[in-house]
Order: sequence, then C-alpha cells, then structure tokens
Amino acid sequence: MAVVQKQHYATSSLVIGYALCSSLLAVINKFAITKFNYPGLLTALQYLTSALGVWVLGKLGFLTHDPFVWETAKKFLPAAVVFYLAIFTNTNLLRHANVDTFIVFRSLTPLLVAVADVVFRKQPVPSKVTFVSLLVILGGAVGYVATDSGFTLTAYSWAFAYLVTITTEMVYIKHMVTNLGLNTWGFVYYNNLLSLMMAPLFWVVTGEYTDVFAAVGSNGGNVFEAVAFTAVSLSCVFGLLISFFGFACRKAISATAFTVTGVVNKFLTVAINVVIWDKHASPFGLFCLLVTIAGGILYQQSVTGVSNPSAQRDPAASKLMENKDDVDEYSEEDQEKGSV
Repeated sequence: MAVVQKQHYATSSLVIGYALCSSLLAVINKFAITKFNYPGLLTALQYLTSALGVWVLGKLGFLTHDPFVWETAKKFLPAAVVFYLAIFTNTNLLRHANVDTFIVFRSLTPLLVAVADVVFRKQPVPSKVTFVSLLVILGGAVGYVATDSGFTLTAYSWAFAYLVTITTEMVYIKHMVTNLGLNTWGFVYYNNLLSLMMAPLFWVVTGEYTDVFAAVGSNGGNVFEAVAFTAVSLSCVFGLLISFFGFACRKAISATAFTVTGVVNKFLTVAINVVIWDKHASPFGLFCLLVTIAGGILYQQSVTGVSNPSAQRDPAASKLMENKDDVDEYSEEDQEKGSV
C-alpha cells in the first residue's frame, strides 16, 4: 500500500511539474525576449543550458544519452540546422507578436503536416473526422488573424517562417533522425550541442553581435540587468525542465492522459497570459484562439490509437515506432519552448 501511494505521489508530481513548465514556458519566453532583446544570444544560452544539463545529469546517472560522435553529428547536422531555424523563428515570433498569436500559429502545424504528408510523402488522405478537425483549426486561425489588432507584417512574416521550418522538421527531419538510432536524450543532446555550435554564425549573419557589443559598452561591460537576468535564467531552466518532466511524465501515464494534460496546459497558458499582462488578443480573438485549440483536441482524438500492423508483428519495427513517438513528442515540445 505504501509503495502504491509513493508511486501515486511520484506520478502526480511529474504531471504537476510538466503542467507548470508547459503552461508557463511560452509566457516566460515572451517575458525573456521582451526584457532581453537579443534572440540569437537568448537561444544560445538556452542551448548551452540544455546541452550542459543533459551532460551533467548523464554523468550523475539520472539519465542515459548517446555519446557525442562526429560521424553521427555529420549525419545529424541537417536536422540540427532545421531545429535551429525553427527555434530562431519561434523566438523572433514571440519577440514581435503576443503569446496568443504564437499559440494560434503553433496550433496550425497539424494542418500543414497533414497536407505535406499527402503531397510529399504520399500518405493516405486524412479521415473525415481528421479533415473536419483541420478545418476547425483553419477557421479559428483565420478568424484570429482577421481580428488581430496587433497585426504587423514583421510579426506575421516570422510566423509564416516558423510554420515552414517547424513543419519541415515534423514531416521529414524527425524520420531521418529516427533512423540514426539515437535515444531520446541523445536526440536532445545532439540537437542542442550542434545548435550551440551554429549560434556564432547566426550572430554574424544577423548582425546581432554589434547590438550585443554596443549594449556591453554602454552598460559598463554588463549586458544583463537584474530583471533581464532573471527572465533569461527562468527561460533556460524551464526549457530544460520541460524536457525532463515531459519525457518522464509521458512514460508514467497513458498516452491519452498525457494528451489531455497537454490540452489543459494550452488553456492554462491562455489564462495566465490574460491575467498577468495586457499583451493578449481581443475577446473575439481569444474566442477564435479557443476554437483553434478545440480543433487541435479533435485532431488529436481522431489520430489517437491508429495502429501499425507491421510494427505489431515485428519487434524491431515496434522499437522503431516507440523511438519515433519520442521524437514526435520532442517536436511538439519544440513548439512550446525557446529551446531544448
């Protein structure tokens, strides 16, 4: 009995931890980029925290990750480039738009993935229920955009760039990565370490390094103010924590319970964003946002439980599908955070 209670408390703690990280992270990232207006440096600090965190936790025996091998890194590089671009556009979207706009465009990814699967990967046409759910998502998104008083060309340019990169990652890159045989934490480790290596190139290309050096010179060698330091620290720590709690929670509860938790987290994000500041949509915009999330719920229900007969017969295929599920969940978490 004591063992059952202990397991119950452990599972509850994981679910609560994941819910807090997931619901707060988009708001924290918006706060961080508002107070620390250097998206390239911010994401680099997040990559550093995540890669170093995985390495340290691995050394301490809390998790197992694949060792870094240059031969594997070369094969992984295209995935890391797309991952970096997805997070970079994600951060710039939060920089120029509110959290509600970010959630709407994040919710559009199932629609684009479904279209890309049919057109480019020759997958079967979605079922009627799935098709209806995608139309609901599209309708909610169109309604939101049409009534968005904060519409700017810059913000929506970053939004469409984010959609292209995250869809590319979810449709193609994740399948290539799965074939490399990396475990979940190996995937996290390679993604963040390679992205950290690419960060200086983007600083030069975007010219952000000049802004950083100018800020350092004007602030007596200190690029961080107290509030900015706190915001960036929270963003980095929560970025690592959501990977830990996300993967641990996913293994501790059923797929359905995990999906429900994810949906609740989206509503919590909207509620928190409305309560803490005025950087949110109009009442009708919020209604359209909720319609988009509802479409996402319907979509998740329509694709849950679809089995793969060959995977059921072949243990190797079953293991591959399990690994693919982990990568799918990791891609979903990519959309929530600035990193990891």
